[in-house]
Amino acid sequence: MKQKKRMTLLGKQSAAGWAFLTPATILIAIMAFWPMIQAFIMSLQTGSSANMTWADPLFNNYTRMFQDKLFLRSVGNTFFYLIIQVPIMLILAILLAQLLNNQHLRFKGVFRTCVFLPCATALVSYALIFKSLFATDGLVNAVLVNLGILESNYNFLGNSASAKAVIIIALIWRWTGYNMVFYLAGLQNIEYSVYEAAKIDGANGWKTFWRITVPLLKPTIIMTFIMSINGTLQLFDESVNLTNGGPANSTITMSHYIFNNSFGSGGVSNFGYATAMSFFVFVIVAILAFINMKVGDTRD
Repeated sequence: MKQKKRMTLLGKQSAAGWAFLTPATILIAIMAFWPMIQAFIMSLQTGSSANMTWADPLFNNYTRMFQDKLFLRSVGNTFFYLIIQVPIMLILAILLAQLLNNQHLRFKGVFRTCVFLPCATALVSYALIFKSLFATDGLVNAVLVNLGILESNYNFLGNSASAKAVIIIALIWRWTGYNMVFYLAGLQNIEYSVYEAAKIDGANGWKTFWRITVPLLKPTIIMTFIMSINGTLQLFDESVNLTNGGPANSTITMSHYIFNNSFGSGGVSNFGYATAMSFFVFVIVAILAFINMKVGDTRD
């Protein structure tokens, strides 16, 4: 009888758990997975939004992607930003977090706020600020000319290499503080006695950083790396507002090119092709996230 009563209580607890989980599961399925299915169906179609028809052949949008030179250029540009910007940004974020975690540092709150403030700036606003700074008659040109580094004003946004460099600098400026907050939270969860023990054992600051700080921050590093990859692969505002993809589409990103195809660059829109490219981005993000999680998972 007692066993039966216990099972009844367990059954009630299980039913209560499912009662809480079911609405959330249904909402996730409706709001996330169903649109993904609909998007995949749309990626197999062609035409404008009012006259969508099945592509012939069915996967024509996907084969077209790898023959589209502009799309391939946008993929190359996006990965260029990813490879250069993400490691620099995360390294700077870890170093800043380490410096601002110093117990003896005065005005820590002020410094932390200053480092984080760029993240609070609106995407369009900060892109326009950098556009004005690096304009031909902007502050950067004025400083470099006055210092004698440049003989005359240079068109940073009119040259492919320098325009890419400006985008990378802007990304690092805005997102370093954002990632620093995660590392700072992770550092504050590490007992200070661990560092004291390492110091007693003769470990210097460099060894302590690599042997204690980095291993203990590994889950946070993996999380920020995955988020940074996801964010960079969806890079849009900087390409649109800083360079408008130029000069000659040399700085255009995947999201920018998808936007042009979705909402009509030149008055023509192709939602099917744009959705196929979006799925390509989704697959890349999923693969890279899976690899990072597998590499970072040290559990047996």
